[in-house]
Amino acid sequence: MDQGAERTHLPTTEAAVQAIRAIAEEFGVSMAVTDDIGADRTSRRTSAGLFAVLDPDGSLPHEALVELGGAPDVDVRLFPEGDARITVEGVEFHDVPRDSVPAFLTSVYRGLARVKARLFPPGQWLVVPLPGDETYKELIPGVQLTPWLARRVGA
Repeated sequence: MDQGAERTHLPTTEAAVQAIRAIAEEFGVSMAVTDDIGADRTSRRTSAGLFAVLDPDGSLPHEALVELGGAPDVDVRLFPEGDARITVEGVEFHDVPRDSVPAFLTSVYRGLARVKARLFPPGQWLVVPLPGDETYKELIPGVQLTPWLARRVGA
């Protein structure tokens, strides 16, 4: 993979959004971003008081949902804590480090993601390899594969 696919340090949610924007441009996919800024707007804030905008340390948390168009159907929710949830064709990858998001998306769009079927335990898994022998694997829910997932079987 090229340098753009390697892990880079993304210190903020906005830096991650910009990295995703570059990948969307590289692969010609549309992108829409919804930002949630403030402790009262982010999904994981339990320590902040009711209607509090700032975290107790005075920082302004920033969470973003990035929806990428085309095939495959991909959404990325970036959390202020430095991790992300990436959904590819309905398959959710939780707790992906924010720094790994660009490499993850690059692997998906370059066609490196594959579906692996197993007899025991039974199921089909979406496998996304990243540079440096890092791999993400999640069980595909349900029995029916989307057309994109079906093309990835045995890839």
